Amino acid sequence: MRRWWENVKLIWFPSWLWLLLIPANYLIDRLVLRWGLPKGMKDRKQFLRRNTWKICLAGFLSDFAGSLMLFGVLLGSDKLPGEWGTRISNAVSYNPFADPAGLVIVLFAVAVAGSCIFLLDRMILKRAGLEKRDAKRAALKLALVTAPYLFLVPSMLLFR
Repeated sequence: MRRWWENVKLIWFPSWLWLLLIPANYLIDRLVLRWGLPKGMKDRKQFLRRNTWKICLAGFLSDFAGSLMLFGVLLGSDKLPGEWGTRISNAVSYNPFADPAGLVIVLFAVAVAGSCIFLLDRMILKRAGLEKRDAKRAALKLALVTAPYLFLVPSMLLFR
């Protein structure tokens, strides 16, 4: 029981780690957005200044959706028959590579969060005035680069 609670505290409750994570995430989003914008765009710096924080918030919201999915799997894993629940719970909590089913679940959570990033960022960029094709291209780059691949890092490394 303690294992999943440690992960919940690590992800959802503020800590000193957030003081590093938020600026780093903002910087990465700004760089990827800059890369994703059309070449020769007018007022590029102004566009970045006005919209990067929105992209950053959408990324955090999307990561939250993926982590919420993993949390739901953890809560429901005790209802699985036999050893399945324990194996999946350990894989999702500690090491996704320890069990193939756990790895598939974590990869699916990364894909869900990446899809949310794409959809939200595309909407934000279209509303900000980008052409539909340019918004789609930039949102795709943002989703592919900024998806929460850290879900795949074995958290057991943090608890040693």
